[in-house]
Amino acid sequence: MPKHVNVSVALSVLATIFGAQTAAAAEELIRFESVPLRTGEIEQRAEIERGKAPKPPDTVEAYLSKPEGGGPFPAVVYFHGCGGLSKSTRDDIATLMTGWGYVTLAVDSFATRGLKDSCYNLPSAREGDALAALRYLSAQGFVDPQRIAAMGSSQGASVALQMVSTRPNFFAVPDDLKFKAVVAYYPLCSDATEQLTRPTLILIGELDDWTPASDCERWMARRTGKGAPVKLVIYPGAYHGFDDPDLVDGLRAFGHWIKYDADATQRSVTEMHDFLAAQFAK
Repeated sequence: MPKHVNVSVALSVLATIFGAQTAAAAEELIRFESVPLRTGEIEQRAEIERGKAPKPPDTVEAYLSKPEGGGPFPAVVYFHGCGGLSKSTRDDIATLMTGWGYVTLAVDSFATRGLKDSCYNLPSAREGDALAALRYLSAQGFVDPQRIAAMGSSQGASVALQMVSTRPNFFAVPDDLKFKAVVAYYPLCSDATEQLTRPTLILIGELDDWTPASDCERWMARRTGKGAPVKLVIYPGAYHGFDDPDLVDGLRAFGHWIKYDADATQRSVTEMHDFLAAQFAK
């Protein structure tokens, strides 16, 4: 979808409650290499043995913002939806998270790959980008490596869920490199395994026809309480993209209806605040 998590309207209401600063947080452009699949490393070694130059790993851009002080701070990695990462989304996420005392790293999986959108498939490279972001933040002295959460919207939320799914590690990183928790705004729940390894909060609209809430309800029923705890919150009357104030009138994108809902937005941000505070306190 062309628009994703945009909490600028909610900020004005919630700043007083949670102490967030309404001015956009300063950001720093970071570049790092995406983590390759283990099969990619094998292919690279084979290329070297044949005397050929192996294809270098993809370079990924991300935007780092942090609160004042030396830390170490908890951190949140943000993954955008299938329409890419806009500056307004970066600003809103950074302002909200740094206002809560968290470092934030918004990962742009499309810019260096020349992609405008990827709304018909979920590129496997995004998982490598997520792990690279986690690895980068874990190495920073101002970040507490044991308190790094993942947050995503739409396709980015599906990426976040995959990061805590119970499946083999196909990427060239240590198995103990894990996110602390996940916040998923309107993901496709079927992209995740039925058991998760970390506490997860899923926020979705009742009328979402792109990533249906009913899909998440069936997934929750199959889980039967196994694995890490998951909280599913469904907002009555809300559609896909309910947290984007640019969609007040609604619009149809890729065959799906997306529309802003102020009440669902404010409630979701409150829910996310309380969830992250609880997880980072452990």
